Amino acid sequence: MSVIEPGAAVAPARLADIAAQARVSEATVSRVLNGKAGVAPATRQRVLAALDVLGYERPVRLRQRSAGLVGLVIPELTNPIFPAFAQVIEQALAGYGYTPVLGTQMPGGVTEDELVDQLVERGVTGIIFMSGLHADLSASPDRYARLAGRGVPFVCINGYNERIKAPFVSPDDGAAARMAVRHLAELGHRRVGLAVGPTRFVPSLRKTDAFTAAAAEAGLHGRVEHTLFTVEGGHAAAGALLEAGCTGIVCGSDMMALGAVRAARERGLDVPGEVSVIGYDDSELIAFTDPPLTTVRQPVRAMAHAAVQSLLEEIGGDPVPRTEFVFQPELVVRASTSLAPS
Repeated sequence: MSVIEPGAAVAPARLADIAAQARVSEATVSRVLNGKAGVAPATRQRVLAALDVLGYERPVRLRQRSAGLVGLVIPELTNPIFPAFAQVIEQALAGYGYTPVLGTQMPGGVTEDELVDQLVERGVTGIIFMSGLHADLSASPDRYARLAGRGVPFVCINGYNERIKAPFVSPDDGAAARMAVRHLAELGHRRVGLAVGPTRFVPSLRKTDAFTAAAAEAGLHGRVEHTLFTVEGGHAAAGALLEAGCTGIVCGSDMMALGAVRAARERGLDVPGEVSVIGYDDSELIAFTDPPLTTVRQPVRAMAHAAVQSLLEEIGGDPVPRTEFVFQPELVVRASTSLAPS
């Protein structure tokens, strides 16, 4: 990590990098680093946040004490989309002076309830939940009411649940499924399948409903297989869909899509020559798979920043509407989809 010490000369290239990140002039960056007056508080904060994002240590006299701890609860680290969200959220929190505390529910590890108890005991000022029990319709929402009763504000990402009174930030899962079906229809596929997670999860239900409606509207034969949100789950679901004659497969995650590609190849089928596969998430390495995966991109940065802003408003005593803020995904066409086999 680079270090910028007080009074030390900062290379022009570094000043330019900081200025570009903060969207201010190099002169403004210099004034902030040298502790000079005449810079608006919001602008000063952007410059300090840029230092954090670029990996520079703040000059000692500009370092602020932590504004507090904020918990981030995610399901796992093996699916790249969760570390991607965590990274943006942690950077955003650090820019406002908050110290993020990560809690992960790895298989066989602590439960979400145990993580929450640990975070509250550490005195967190708020919690962000990513794809947690709030998205599971079979789980009791009472745990979140109890958390609110303990005076801990929280925000939920992905999986709107009207029984929980909190701000929600979600991708438009229905739009994602419709984009994928439209793409396959335009390529001439007539039998399409959806490999998606268990029906108790809100994103699975939304994708299923939208996929079924979009397939019917396009005059396609659509089939749905519910499985686990894993490579193995995608592999198993794709096997059933291929047996049913599907030439286009939409998956509920990129990890599932990789399993679907493997299932096709085990049957001697070419991807995309004989089977087209579409993922969901577009985490960082997906463009480098074999073949590069066509997928629906979650707007990670926009969603993460919205979650942080909502939580900080809650912490500041300015309640955010107890509703869902929905962000639009984007279809990214790569090499795992092509014209349907003749």
